[in-house]
Amino acid sequence: MHFSHILPLLLAVPALAGSPTGGYTPGQVDCPDGSLVRPADSLNPKEADFVQKRHEVARPALIDWLNRANLSDFSADQFLSNSTIPIAIAFSGGGYRAMLAGAGEFSALDNRTANSTNQHHMGGLVQAATYFAGLSGGNWLLGSIVMNNFTSIPELQGSSDVWDLSHSILNPGGINVFSTASYWDDIADDVKSKKKAGFNTSITDIWGRALSHQFFNLSNGGPALTFDDVVNYDVFQNHEMPFPIVVSDGRAPGTTVISTNSTVFELTPYELGSWDPTIYAFTQIKYLGTQVQNGKPVNGTCIAGFDNAGFTIGTSSTLFNQFILQINSTGVSGVVYDLATDILDDIGKKSDDIAIYDPNPFFKVDTVTNGITTNSVLNLVDGGEDNENIPLVPLIQPERKLDVVFAFDNSADTTYNWPNGSSLVASFQRQFGNESNNTIFPYVPDTNTFINNGYTKRPTFFGCNATNLTSLFNDSQSTQDHFVPPLIIYIANFAHSYFSNTSTFKMSYETDEVAGMIENGYNVVTQQNGTIDSDWPACVGCAIIKRELDRRGQSPTDQCQQCFDKYCWDSAVDNQAVNISGENFAPTLSVANHTSSASVATAGSVFTTSLYVICAVGALFLFA
Repeated sequence: MHFSHILPLLLAVPALAGSPTGGYTPGQVDCPDGSLVRPADSLNPKEADFVQKRHEVARPALIDWLNRANLSDFSADQFLSNSTIPIAIAFSGGGYRAMLAGAGEFSALDNRTANSTNQHHMGGLVQAATYFAGLSGGNWLLGSIVMNNFTSIPELQGSSDVWDLSHSILNPGGINVFSTASYWDDIADDVKSKKKAGFNTSITDIWGRALSHQFFNLSNGGPALTFDDVVNYDVFQNHEMPFPIVVSDGRAPGTTVISTNSTVFELTPYELGSWDPTIYAFTQIKYLGTQVQNGKPVNGTCIAGFDNAGFTIGTSSTLFNQFILQINSTGVSGVVYDLATDILDDIGKKSDDIAIYDPNPFFKVDTVTNGITTNSVLNLVDGGEDNENIPLVPLIQPERKLDVVFAFDNSADTTYNWPNGSSLVASFQRQFGNESNNTIFPYVPDTNTFINNGYTKRPTFFGCNATNLTSLFNDSQSTQDHFVPPLIIYIANFAHSYFSNTSTFKMSYETDEVAGMIENGYNVVTQQNGTIDSDWPACVGCAIIKRELDRRGQSPTDQCQQCFDKYCWDSAVDNQAVNISGENFAPTLSVANHTSSASVATAGSVFTTSLYVICAVGALFLFA
């Protein structure tokens, strides 16, 4: 993988209308005809139309990729002559670690990356994908790519205007204190203007504006840029990009989100809403901020510009309430502890540790009656707070009919900041709770098995045998309602060429660290460009076509069966206690002649860093 050949940068945000005020503050616009809310009984017609036309673009890209994957006894042109294989790519949360590791993973699948279409490489699957989802740090990646005109990773990495991580987002000017002061003054002015206009604000407004400065190639971070502006991008209208989905969790006041009771919200360029029975509705994202009752504007006027692009990204990464839950167990003491607890207590009492969507777009909807719909304010939090750190809930919905999902896990579940599969475990368990809405998730093992059997060291397929999933179907469902969930290609962060297990709260990265993280992510996806397994692209191809083979009642080829024997979870379980000193937690780099400056952070030092971060942002919020 080489990026040095790139000289001119193509990333640019098209000139769009954005917020009607021309700034961060939302403003009044004419209302559309009809209700702003619809029941979640189907795809949004505009999304369905996009997906249908995206398939026309993605099909030849997938044929090209399958031809390069060297599948034996298989003709991609014939197999896909009258078929479509919907593919999704999902990126987990995990701060800048997730963003940068995910960037390498994305670039490995993107044929715009130099050498990515060489033998044993994986470039072209981005072009063949239908959906692209992210939460928290994974959504920073999604937002950076999508809002910058669906740019490429080499362009982001080589730009001098975005992704400058050499200084913390809290101190972007470094030793230039005047630059940093001006930066925070601009952010404070933006948020104050929104508040002065009568809108409720929170720390997420500040956080989102800061992220915008770092991620968007626009003056002052593009304060007027909205998420729904994407629908006007040529690359979107020409269906040259996957359909983007941002994931967040709903939180009723006074509750703590857990996997079995969380309402999972999704934000797309068209809508905000949830498939879960607590909401089971979607609202037009363009008109968020409008005072409504049962989906109808109460005074005949509507608001636009509330779906600010930075605020949307910030909504999916509101990590602040996690500090409240963890501070007593960190071992931090003294002045830092006292200052942090004072600020966090004040934030918590004001419920400012969440993203405030006020007015609630689902206020008094007639589909359901519960704490969320009866509250005048909708509170959304980090999409990973329910322990489902990979955004899979939107991608297993029967309405989207996906065949395969690439699930990239860049979480920090263990002492040494590596994944342990707990996100998949939470997604599996969710289907047995009140929020499942009859969605099915494939069987997965416990977290000890993930580590002991090496499923976090190499890719693993879950849900290979569709017939084994029938026991998960609800007895009340009719035969035609039995949608077989997509096959999950699980790929976890692991050290190949770089120790990519950096702290979630590491706030700055030098240029060589960024390069190391991205290169390692590339190697994770390609299995070191085929040096670990030269058949890996073919095996991915077998996984991609598996559901279509099932629908046709066809058996896999001998080559594909060998791949499934190698990569499909065979229901084996090894739940004995994990050896934390073993290779799974302290791996050695397997790519020669590559040094790493990334250090393993202890829990105490990680949290101390995050305390300084939250103190600075919290103080700005409290005294602005």
